[in-house]
Formats: sequence, C-alpha cells, structure tokens
Amino acid sequence: MNTIEKAKKELAAKGFLDIPVDASLDLVEEIKKLKKEKNAVLLAHYYQTKDIQDIADYLGDSLYLAQQAARTKADVIVFAGVHFMAETAKIINPGKKVLLPDLLAGCSLAESCPADRFANFKSQHPDAVVVSYINTSAAIKALTDIVCTSSNAKKVIDSIPADKQIIFAPDRNLGNYLQLQTGRDMLIWDGACTVHEAFSLEKIESLMENYPAAKLIAHPESRPVLISRSDFVGSTSALLRYVQEDDAKEYIVATEVGILHEMERRAPSKKFIPAPAETSECACSECEYMKRNTMEKLYLCLKYELPEIVVDEEIARRALVPIERMLKLS
Repeated sequence: MNTIEKAKKELAAKGFLDIPVDASLDLVEEIKKLKKEKNAVLLAHYYQTKDIQDIADYLGDSLYLAQQAARTKADVIVFAGVHFMAETAKIINPGKKVLLPDLLAGCSLAESCPADRFANFKSQHPDAVVVSYINTSAAIKALTDIVCTSSNAKKVIDSIPADKQIIFAPDRNLGNYLQLQTGRDMLIWDGACTVHEAFSLEKIESLMENYPAAKLIAHPESRPVLISRSDFVGSTSALLRYVQEDDAKEYIVATEVGILHEMERRAPSKKFIPAPAETSECACSECEYMKRNTMEKLYLCLKYELPEIVVDEEIARRALVPIERMLKLS
C-alpha cells in the first residue's frame, strides 16, 4: 500500500474521507459514472437530503432497503443512511463490499441499547422471545430471535405464540404502540429516538389551529401523547401510502423532515407541514446523523471505496438468522 492509499484508509477509519472535492465537478454525473464503473448500487433512506434521494437506485424505508440489499447483484453496495442500515446490508451480503459515506452517521436509538447491558437483561428472562427493531447494532441482532421494522413489527409480534413472553428492544414508544395494537404484554427496553422524542405537542397544537383542515400523521417512534392525538400512525412507507390515498389536502407530518420530499413528489397537489421540535433552528425535526451524508462524501466514498463497513464474522453469522426470519415473514 502506497503512502497516499494508507493516508486515505486512516482518514476513512476516523469516519469519512476529508478530501477537497473540485467545485466544478457535476457530482450527479460523476456518481452515476462511478456506479457504472464499479457495478455499485446506491440505497438511500427517505431521511436523506433531497439530492441524495434523487440519485438513489433504491429509495425506501428500512424494510424495503434490507430487501433490496438481499436481492442485489451489484459488487458494491453504497448505503446512504446510517450505520446500522449499512451494517445490516453487510450481514446479508458478507462477500460484497458495503460502503457508508460517513461512519459517524450513527443512530440515537441504536446507541440507547448497549449490547452488554441488553445481554444481561436478556439473561434474566431466558424463556422470552427477543424481538429487536432493525435500528440496533449487529451485536444486538446477534442476541435476537427475530428482527422487525416499523413496517412489519405488528406482523412479527402476531407471529409469536400467545403463550410466549416477548422482549422488545430498543424503542419504548414503538413497543408501547405495539402493545396497544396487538394486546401483548411485552418487556420493553427503555430506549428512544431523539428525533421522534423531540416533537413539541404545544407547537403542533398551534399548527393545528393555523391549519384546521390538516390531518396529523405520526411515526410510531413518537411519544404516546402525540400518537394519541394523531389521525394516522405508521411507518415511513405507510405514511407515504396514506397521504396518497387519503382525501385530505393538508398534513402535519411528525417524523424526520426528509420524508416530505418524497411526499411532495408523490402527491404534488397536497400541502405537507413538518411537525416542529421543542428546540430546533428549523420548524421541523431533523436527524443530525442522517444528514451527515452529503453528495461530496458520497462521491468520495464511491471513488475510493471507503469507508468500508466491517462486521465481526461470528456476530454477523448470529445476526443473520433473525434478519432472515424477518425477510421470510415479510
């Protein structure tokens, strides 16, 4: 390895390639060119910036992107999302190169469930079936019986025999919502997403006064007080379907603001108002981790094939089992 390549790897190991990008480059065209040259596929979550969403080969929620990762014939998978998503793609495709533009694109929800503490909690309930949300680390998935996403969580819970105790991790809000939906009494880990916890009910009620015809729609990671006030609760894909099929013309949207781009594309005649957070510079709730990815980082990531996602082989082997169970059920 020459000195330049070594320096690039050292930069990537710190999180991302901090290399100046020529401002005159057409990044869209350069990224398309690199994807073709390297037989790479770009998977992007709805919470990414508009420009990244627009250039993605597959745009979707966690379940859809996991499904596409399982089906792809590409040699290289570039995941414009957060760390657990790219990690899941690597677990599904151990022989492929999986890249994440910024390794520091983490997840507050995943971080709220450390593997050592969760393993101790699980050991106290040895007969329980462990259901973990996809928003977890590979180490948590390795301790799991079946993974779920917000799109298929009810289906996963309903598939477990009624006489079995269930541990649900890590999101307490989604867990509480699922208890109401399924009637199952679950042991719920006390974790949460900072984005969905941050919505201000007071500010939302003020918006509802200003937009009396607007419907309030929310992601189930939101707090129960907000869910109880909502006209519809669902995953990102369910929220998208709802605004296309529903008769209302205005919606207050309580999830990460990136979803509004796709809502506006699919239902251009309707108005979408982002639900505000308690403290935010914008009148919305934005995931700082999702927004760490940029077009410049995406370009550098493809050009140098760094930073690369690496998962311990034993952890990956154990984590694959509950992921495959989810994909089969879905």
